[in-house]
Amino acid sequence: MVSTASARNFYQDFHILFGEQRAQILDGGQLLTLSQDQTSGSGFISQNQYLFGRFDMQMKLAPGNTAGTVTTFYLSSSGNHHDEIDLEFLGNTSGNPYTLSTNIYTQGIGGREQQFHLWFDPSEDFHTYSVVWNIHRIIIFVDNSPIRVFNNLELLHVPYPSSQPMTIYASFWDGDSWATQGGSVKTDWTQAPFTASYGRYSINACLGSDHQGLSSYPYSYSDCVPTSTNMSNVDNSWRNLGLDAAGRNRLRWVQTKYMVYNYCADRNKFPGGLPRECKHSKF
Repeated sequence: MVSTASARNFYQDFHILFGEQRAQILDGGQLLTLSQDQTSGSGFISQNQYLFGRFDMQMKLAPGNTAGTVTTFYLSSSGNHHDEIDLEFLGNTSGNPYTLSTNIYTQGIGGREQQFHLWFDPSEDFHTYSVVWNIHRIIIFVDNSPIRVFNNLELLHVPYPSSQPMTIYASFWDGDSWATQGGSVKTDWTQAPFTASYGRYSINACLGSDHQGLSSYPYSYSDCVPTSTNMSNVDNSWRNLGLDAAGRNRLRWVQTKYMVYNYCADRNKFPGGLPRECKHSKF
């Protein structure tokens, strides 16, 4: 039987990746803050790797003039042909919205950006950002509203992340060469340090390997029996999760009102024709 994993607190499930004192675990492991100044940003990484699951993270972004900053929450494998499911929050000048940029890499190839302005100010309070990754599809949620679906179209020869375990990462770093208005607006370092907060989270997933490098794969998808942070109510729903009619309607609403860039509509980027998955993008 394949190992399963569930979150407990930041001390147990993550460790600081870079930034030294700029990354702090607080409140008995229930809160983690990342800061960025002109010298360095900061980041953290999960102890374990996972192959499929649901990953929920509450985040509160830095307020004010955050132009040039990039705050992230993402999953990634390693190597030149890595897979990645990416959420990057691109800062902006005061009074202008953050941009949530999502991307999916398969076998080292990305370029699948979909970007959104959110329907709330993500610096005012904590909101939940979620990735569901199963054998059928990837769904990205914001406060349980779906904003993006990437279906498994391997039968149509579209690569899909299905075999490489991924690690959870989060970081806060300087992207002023590109992050805000194409890099034309630079970071105002008089506003530093910038600080983002990561709060309650949950991991319902199959272990790919643990912090000691002990591998639990390859295996049949049916072999994984997930557990939950709430052991009295184990949630298996992510394994076959899709969108019902209400979910599809909510996705259309988000994408119609709040999507600001879609690679599947960017013919200048793909003069030879849009990627194959763009022609089969049913929800």
